[in-house]
Amino acid sequence: MTVTISKTQLKARMLKIFRELEESGEELIVTDRDRPVLRVVPFRPKTTVEDVFANIYGQIEFFEDPNTPTGDDWQELL
Repeated sequence: MTVTISKTQLKARMLKIFRELEESGEELIVTDRDRPVLRVVPFRPKTTVEDVFANIYGQIEFFEDPNTPTGDDWQELL
């Protein structure tokens, strides 16, 4: 969900709003005269490949090169 707020409202309650965004992870759209001018997005550190595949690490075995063509691919090349 995206929250929208005017510059004036943001200025008056900025610290409180930033703390709420940190907790919720939502993004904030700041408007000036009802026109969007800024998007504030919580910082999310990049995830490493090891972290993404940690739950399946060591469970997959390759017996051959996965990039070699299959039998059908060989026929198409002839």
